[in-house]
Amino acid sequence: MRVLHVIPSIPKVRGGPSQAVLDMVKALRANNADAEIITTNDNGDGLLDVPLQQRMEYQQVPVRFFSRLSPNLKAVKEYAFSWQLTSWLWDNISHYDILHIHAIFSYASTMAMAMARLKNVPYIVTPHGLLCEWSLQQSTRKKQIYLRMIENANLNHSQLIHFTTQQEQQEVSQLGLTAPSFILPLGLFVPNQIPDARHRLRQYLNVPADEPVILFLSRLHPKKGLDYLIPALGQLTHHRFTFVIAGSGSQEYEAEIQSLLVSTGICDRTHFAGFVEGETKNLFIQGSDLFALTSHSENFAVVVLEALAGSLPVLVTPGVALASIVKQYQLGYVPELDVSAITNAIDHYLTYPQAAKHMGDRARQLIFKQYTWEQIATRMNEFYTRIINSKSRLNYDG
Repeated sequence: MRVLHVIPSIPKVRGGPSQAVLDMVKALRANNADAEIITTNDNGDGLLDVPLQQRMEYQQVPVRFFSRLSPNLKAVKEYAFSWQLTSWLWDNISHYDILHIHAIFSYASTMAMAMARLKNVPYIVTPHGLLCEWSLQQSTRKKQIYLRMIENANLNHSQLIHFTTQQEQQEVSQLGLTAPSFILPLGLFVPNQIPDARHRLRQYLNVPADEPVILFLSRLHPKKGLDYLIPALGQLTHHRFTFVIAGSGSQEYEAEIQSLLVSTGICDRTHFAGFVEGETKNLFIQGSDLFALTSHSENFAVVVLEALAGSLPVLVTPGVALASIVKQYQLGYVPELDVSAITNAIDHYLTYPQAAKHMGDRARQLIFKQYTWEQIATRMNEFYTRIINSKSRLNYDG
């Protein structure tokens, strides 16, 4: 079974979906699917320094990169137009049994769906939250026109639409799409546990051995709700804690966050770690006491899984699609996106830390039961097989 994954770009600057696709393909290949990726050399404002138009190993995954159009206009850059990718796909799309399209509202994904329709190659689509209410409210008019004129037809001709949570499926149902859909979460390659991570992190941060550490680890963007989390922490003057911000964003937004830390009086209690990955990222997760993500909207947020796998209780707001899982299995706190509600939840954690310890223990057990990439890849392969073996579009909704 040959599976071609198409995504506009895969560098870390583009956030969680890029890493999710790389991990998914790696897991699918381990599950005996001949899966690979085509994408552009987009890297935000710049370009990746990679060979073009040839299959190469990129982060242990076979990828073909194609040149992205790079005019001075940012909106055109982000659309990731690539004539090279178009030409190659036209010549090679029929060599694959199925296409898996990731993200929408971008040239590579839109063109791949249209071409699959023309060439009669089956395809499924993973929107990665781009059809959710919050996302559609950004550049509303432009997206509504794009959906009506182009993307609705592409989506409705797909064999299946893949949603990662029930919340995403419910939100998208309001758009009236006719294609069948299914729900399958993203997965996680569970890292090894770091011996004495709690002590080592406090040495790294140069704080007392019993200092509570609250971790925010994500891309720095207004969507992430730091303008709620930071003021909430600023009201907890009667508690000791160190707040870690691990992530990066635009210079302008990082400056806004620095100003907010100063105005709320927690600048001297905050460690700005910047972007972290690998062993350092695992140390921050496994050595912290509470993970907080107070986003307006998160289609999935793999970082929440990473925190749970590190036995870390989490604080997430209802806009984070995994909030229902956190609430159902009592893995942390789910306050409303409101400064007072977030303050009360963190105050409860800092007052009763032992209760949170049991949350963390349950969390790691859940990850191994339901959210490893091995399990997810097995199920995804089953969907691919059903589509390939079916002579008409699947009638599936689950």
